[in-house]
Amino acid sequence: MPLYKTIQPDSQTVVKIWKIAESYDDLMQPLDLKPNSLKRVLGMKSELHQRGFLSVRHLLREFGYTDQDLYYDDNGKPYLKDGKHISITHSFIFSGVIISDAEVGIDIEKQRPKITIIAHKFVDYEFNYLAENNVDYINKLTVIWCIKESLYKLFATPGMLFREHFLVIPFMLEDKETVAWIDYQNKKHRYNTHFLEFEGFTCAFVTT
Repeated sequence: MPLYKTIQPDSQTVVKIWKIAESYDDLMQPLDLKPNSLKRVLGMKSELHQRGFLSVRHLLREFGYTDQDLYYDDNGKPYLKDGKHISITHSFIFSGVIISDAEVGIDIEKQRPKITIIAHKFVDYEFNYLAENNVDYINKLTVIWCIKESLYKLFATPGMLFREHFLVIPFMLEDKETVAWIDYQNKKHRYNTHFLEFEGFTCAFVTT
């Protein structure tokens, strides 16, 4: 399938989302992967993960990059050789890439009731404005998870905890944006956050 969605939250930042409808062979055929990328994808036990990995490389092509332009640091954070900032995500049948002149993070998650079981592991302050009996409880939890995962990808610092160090300001689902903070080692960092929902999935991305 061609590109699913393109979003430009500001003049420096572009988000592209791919709906993964192609087979593994169709995704692999046009790509020129680095040896370590090829080894990585061939070593994946799940075809779903393989297709997610390859769809991200197709998104890179949509931006005008190739697999050769992408590399990772020791914490697994991706970088582009031209110095632009990038963040990557994939979940089931969707993948996403955000590229910006500033630091960014992105996450996509499937909306599932089981998130309520683990909510206490990543939510603290946010319980003040969440109501378990509301119809949008699962969706709001998923937004919060996606925002905090995006923050974690942006900051890429081992030891940070979703529940203790990340804070999401109250929001309504129709707002499609809010503010989030990282409070870590006596320093506070403020981030703009955007989120959207489609086909039972939530995507959030954060920008500085």
